Order: sequence, then C-alpha cells, then structure tokens
Amino acid sequence: MTLVEDTRARLSAIGAWLPSAPLQPPPDVERTATRRLAGAGYRSVWSGEGPGTREVFAHFGDLLASVPDVVLGTGIANTWLRRGVTTEKGGATLAQAHPGRFVLGVGIGHAFQATKLGEEYRPIDRMRDYLSEMDAAAAENPSPVAFPRVLAAVGPKMLELSRDHADGAHPFAQPVSHTPYAREILGPDKLLIPQQTVLLGTREDARESVRRRVAQSREYSVTVYLAGWKRLGYTDADIAGPSDRFVDDLVLWGDAGTIAKRLDELLDAGADHVLLTPSAATFESTVDVLLELAPAVLR
Repeated sequence: MTLVEDTRARLSAIGAWLPSAPLQPPPDVERTATRRLAGAGYRSVWSGEGPGTREVFAHFGDLLASVPDVVLGTGIANTWLRRGVTTEKGGATLAQAHPGRFVLGVGIGHAFQATKLGEEYRPIDRMRDYLSEMDAAAAENPSPVAFPRVLAAVGPKMLELSRDHADGAHPFAQPVSHTPYAREILGPDKLLIPQQTVLLGTREDARESVRRRVAQSREYSVTVYLAGWKRLGYTDADIAGPSDRFVDDLVLWGDAGTIAKRLDELLDAGADHVLLTPSAATFESTVDVLLELAPAVLR
C-alpha cells in the first residue's frame, strides 16, 4: 500500500477543521474539544497557523500526545514563520512520535505577511524553493516514518506543484466547483483534502458568512481566493452580491441531512477527505455544530 492509499484509509471521508485566531481557545479547551470530536467519529482534526496562533509543531505535538486515535493535520504550517529544513524536521519528529497520525499541510500564508517581512511575494516560486529545501533536509536525514505532505493549493500552478512535488492538495475557502477542477489537475493518485464551510441555517445566514469571507480576503490581500473564484466562473457581481449561486457553492447550508447530501457531491467529484468548518461565532459553538452534524455526515 502506498503512502497516499494508507492515508486515504486512515482518514475516511469527513474530518473537522477548527478555527485558529481569533477563535483559538486555551490548550485545555482544545484538547477536550478534540477528544469529543474523535469520540463522535471524526477521523481527523485540522487547524492552521497565522498571526495570533500557537506555533504549529508545539501545538500539534501537545494535541497528538493528549488525544489518541485521531489523525491531526496542519492547515497550514506557514512558510513565512520558519525555514523549510525546520518544517521538514518538525513533521518528521511528530510522525516518528505518532506514526500514521500526522499530515503535514504546508502553505505560504498571505501577501500582507510577505510585505511585513519586506520580501517579494511570488507564491509559486517561493513554494518551489521551500519544497526543495525540505527535500534536501529529508535526503540528508531521512525520516524512518513516512508522513504525507499536502500543499495549500487553489490555482493550476500550485495544484501542479502539489501533484509533482507533494502527496496532494489542501484547498481552502473554495466553492464546490473547485473539487472536480482540482482533481482533474492532480490526477487519481494524489490526495485532495478540501476545507468546506458549513452552516445549520438559511441561505441568508450563509450570505452573511460569505460577505465576511469576501471582506477578509480583501482586507488581508488574499488575492489567490479572489482570483480562484473568478477562474471558476464567478463574476465580480457574483462575489460582490454575493449571488445565490456563489453563496450556495461556497457554504453548504440547511439542515444536517441537506448538508450531508451536498458533501456526497464533493466526494463523488473527487475529494478524498472533506474538512468541515462551521460558520459560528465562537470556538465552542463551532464544536457544538460539528457534534450536531456528526450523525448525518459520518455515515
């Protein structure tokens, strides 16, 4: 069995993606929440790294040691915060300590971080160089335990890099139409692990969630999201509205049964493992929604 096949089997269909800053809770609260999610049947729990969050390898080392029988994934380990050699060693350390339970998601972060550091922001070139540094570190000191590496990828070039120099892709904040697009580029032999926002509520509730996402993307210059949405055929008017079509594709809303059916569409379109992020006001309410959804989505 290949590493990709083994990872697919360990993950199954549905996992949870928990918010980081500003909703990241104290460590003891997060440990308890992760145990509850694992107990409800979620096979993986992911979280990200950015301004205001805990350092990702220390963070996940604590969770892996505290919560048995669940796979944890970084969504993402931020390239602006450490060198590639450090990321490779951090991933190898956690994989050796907890075999089969760690997925390393790597991403570039946002343009404002590059500006703050005074560096030129060329995402594809930076990621290619970063992966080369990781590969060189792995060749010099090979990890005795293999672990999967997936990239935060939205556009075609980053998806191709995910196919050619990683084990797959972890797209974030993309509409459902992105999944077949990404699978076509990745091919059948790579992991596709999209994050998907869900909401127990109405379309108008979902519309407000989308407005917040669009506003955040503009505020933090996350142009890759805006460009990705347009690449998939959504117009400036769709995004600014936002239109019903854009809302329905970016947020899976309704009751638990309706959300479960929409998730089946994503899995049928080529997703290996879909990570659910409820649109909720607090960390605690995020976990509550995931637990409420569990009987319907973890079939």
